[in-house]
Amino acid sequence: MTTPSEHTAPASAPAWGAWPSPLDARSVARSSPRLEGACFAGPARDEIWWGESLPDEGGRIAVRARSADGDVRTLLPTPWNARSRVHEYGGGAWAAHEDLLVFVEKTDQRVYALAPGSAPTALTAEDPDVRFGGLSVQRGRLLAVRETLGAPVRRDIVEIPWNGDAGTPPTVLATGSDFVAHPALSPDGGRIAWIAWNHPDMPWDRAEVRVAEIRIPGNEGRAIAGGGSSPVQPVWLDDDTLLYSDDPDGRWNLWRHDLRTGTRTSVAPADADTGGPLWVLGTRWFRPLDDGRIVAVRTRGSDEIVLLSPDGGARRLPGDVIATAAIEDAAGARVLVSGTTAHGMPALRLVDVDVDKPEDVVRIAGDVPPWPAAFTPTAREVTVNGPHGPVHAFDFPPTNPDVPVPARDRADASTASPYVVFVHGGPTAHVGGAASGKIAYLTSRGIGVLDVNYGGSTGYGRPYRERLRGAWGIVDVDDIVAVVSALAAEGRLDPDRVAIAGGSAGGWTVLRAVTGTDVFAAGISRYGVADLRLLAAETEDFESRYLDGLVGPLPEAEARYVELSPLTRPEDFRTPLLIEQGSEDAVVPPSQSEAVRDALTAAGVPHAYLLFDGEGHGFRRAETIEHALEAELAFLGLVFGFTPPGIPPLTLD
Repeated sequence: MTTPSEHTAPASAPAWGAWPSPLDARSVARSSPRLEGACFAGPARDEIWWGESLPDEGGRIAVRARSADGDVRTLLPTPWNARSRVHEYGGGAWAAHEDLLVFVEKTDQRVYALAPGSAPTALTAEDPDVRFGGLSVQRGRLLAVRETLGAPVRRDIVEIPWNGDAGTPPTVLATGSDFVAHPALSPDGGRIAWIAWNHPDMPWDRAEVRVAEIRIPGNEGRAIAGGGSSPVQPVWLDDDTLLYSDDPDGRWNLWRHDLRTGTRTSVAPADADTGGPLWVLGTRWFRPLDDGRIVAVRTRGSDEIVLLSPDGGARRLPGDVIATAAIEDAAGARVLVSGTTAHGMPALRLVDVDVDKPEDVVRIAGDVPPWPAAFTPTAREVTVNGPHGPVHAFDFPPTNPDVPVPARDRADASTASPYVVFVHGGPTAHVGGAASGKIAYLTSRGIGVLDVNYGGSTGYGRPYRERLRGAWGIVDVDDIVAVVSALAAEGRLDPDRVAIAGGSAGGWTVLRAVTGTDVFAAGISRYGVADLRLLAAETEDFESRYLDGLVGPLPEAEARYVELSPLTRPEDFRTPLLIEQGSEDAVVPPSQSEAVRDALTAAGVPHAYLLFDGEGHGFRRAETIEHALEAELAFLGLVFGFTPPGIPPLTLD
């Protein structure tokens, strides 16, 4: 292998990684708020409300409103923070009832109501062992998923009374399963449908659609779909008909179910997914309209929004959302769509399904990035053959209009740029072809990014998703190496200067890759899993049996846990690592990152360990994101042999 200093761009251009860029860490950190749900609200449903993280306020989730005349105001003032901790990942932390806002406050997990001109009032009692999430107002009734901590943890679907007396306990509407989600009341209010699943399954392995009579409180109901598949999001079309998404044929597609006859019919089947993994509560991939049409997300690598007609026809709707798409709400022909644009920006859009012109889509929240569009790379969709089958990825090449990029020459290493491979978390998750600010931060400086949907990812059907079963840490690494090798063979990347970066489950793949292969010159692990047995013992209940499918059940598979865990063989740590961790992470506790740091210290491997106080599983504060971006770029400069201008230096231990 050649040394880092031997790899530079031609003399006419700055060194790879040191290109001048208008994207600084501060602008990137503050330009990517999270959007957390949206709905039509107000007595006439002519307002649009949405949840939005505020990085400059510690990442708290505020609820904002846009009036019919376009004025925007903040409904939920500081220091209130609408964030649920059900399953630790939360979701559905707020809902609207006309002009009343109901929300889960992060600090105590109680449900509050906020009326115009008033202070929030508690609707649920103070109890440190109780959490709420998945809030929805249906037929004027406030429903929620209630999680009660203990041994065992219990979860129910409850109705929370509106009477303002926090001492009045919620009414249990559905129970009897380890996990519940997506409650839906029938139009006459007589029945409830929901999604249920039990350990050791995750909801994308096996789940059920269950239905119960409301007149029988706390009913376990009966399963009407699922069991061997993974249904999501039941919606009532009338008092006897349900619409939901299910994947018995390998793709999440829509099904119409007649409860009177027990028959079900496929609705506009496609080789695409309308549905996804239930990591957070309240995600919605489709909405039926009053006239019988359906607006839905379809995922084939990237996302598209389609209008399904009653005869099964499908028409793509205009808009710029291409990833993480959700159909938030519908009113008449108006639909609220959230997701991520090709520029990598969070977006909330108002779409009229009867209009075909992109210019008629209304921007509600999220916009173009604050830097020139020419500095944002265009994704190139890549599919390569790997040892376990085809592997899908998105390639974001170095992109900077002010720097001449040399033509690729496979015989000249200086014409190939360094790359960072991004590994998404989950691992049951998915990335689309969206160039986030973090991606553009690197590509505008002359560092390519490869975003890989390795086997186990969603968006390509159940067989692709199940490729990882029993093979976590093997298939994901093999798939990523296959894509890197293919791009190296094309002369697109410098095989001697490839780094790998990921968080949570992606951090596990980083550690497995740098200890089990010689492909990567550097690794960046954010709150990564390093010891499978420790993870199984310490993680929260939602994921406590996740490893049964990914690796194998304990104690039968303990030898496998030991064999796969990077910390089992600390002598294999040879690659420089940057480790980033949140001090309040309950999913992957700091003990995992600290054990990796200690192993690197003992082995004399260059590394840096950054612990961010007050951060949990995923970084939300602007100052944390900014610090991490600069530290990662400085780290790459140290390993790859370039000096990024204007970036604080990083010291490796």
